[in-house]
Amino acid sequence: MTVTLTPEEVKARFGPMFCRRLLVMTDQKNGIAEIHEECHARGPIEWDHMNRRRAGGALISAKTQGCKMTMTAKLGCHPIRFGPAATELGGQALEAVIVHGNEVHTSWAGAAGAGVGVSACLAQAPGVIRTEYKSEEDLHVGGSRICRSTVILPNYEKITFGIDDTDVKEEGATWVLALQCGEACAIEGVLFLGMRLVQLNPKAPNKTTNCTGSAISFAVLPEKKAELIAFVKSFVEEHSVSPETGICYIEGLVMPESPYKKQIKTELLTVEYANEEAERIGVTYIDSANSKGRIGSLGALLWANDGVEAAGLFGEEA
Repeated sequence: MTVTLTPEEVKARFGPMFCRRLLVMTDQKNGIAEIHEECHARGPIEWDHMNRRRAGGALISAKTQGCKMTMTAKLGCHPIRFGPAATELGGQALEAVIVHGNEVHTSWAGAAGAGVGVSACLAQAPGVIRTEYKSEEDLHVGGSRICRSTVILPNYEKITFGIDDTDVKEEGATWVLALQCGEACAIEGVLFLGMRLVQLNPKAPNKTTNCTGSAISFAVLPEKKAELIAFVKSFVEEHSVSPETGICYIEGLVMPESPYKKQIKTELLTVEYANEEAERIGVTYIDSANSKGRIGSLGALLWANDGVEAAGLFGEEA
């Protein structure tokens, strides 16, 4: 018989645990999800990373930095395998990510001590709506048994913005304004994920000193997307000191393939080309200027999902 518990009921049963964040964004067009998880310490998140990768299931890939892990997963239910040789060695896995309207159901399995993680720890993370257990046995955590849980969360989507040319040689800094924009967003149903500072071609003749653009990304409930887009446009243009500010955005988890990504770091491009390429790959401009800031804003957007290399010159090793 299914047992359903709220995060508060899970906490009352097991005591406070260690998951600081669990967030799921889905992209049904591409059949994938992005899951953000944060723990109090590095040890558990690193162990989870390796065991989930080994177990397969819905997981495609995982990246861990400190106490935070970002997972890419397939939508649907997928078979898992535990341990290098046998279930007795323990393990943890993501079995399924399934969208049900405005909710997303993530199904987990944990053997031995990892059962505590899926039944007691993830289930009381901030943002969780409720957790379903197939039976009371899945609430008897630890030991050598395998426990399963379905952790249910709001179904967020992802929107990424590219911003450039908000400053002039005498004042302003685009990365500061971009970060301020993200931090200032207080729309219910919108979560600021982070900002990436992207090095553009430093040989561009009409630039401020460093020639960088910025990308900011948000998790957003579908009904809040229009409000978020309007907020970013209004905030950036109101606080910009340049008449040539560029702002663009894209929805979803997959960044489109484009030669523009390399070209923005290595060539001198035009506004006309930026407009044409944005339309081709599904990026939308929302700025009022339709000026040279569009060149860098599109370039920054295309590097938004990359790592430290986004901040470097093209081909530069970290």
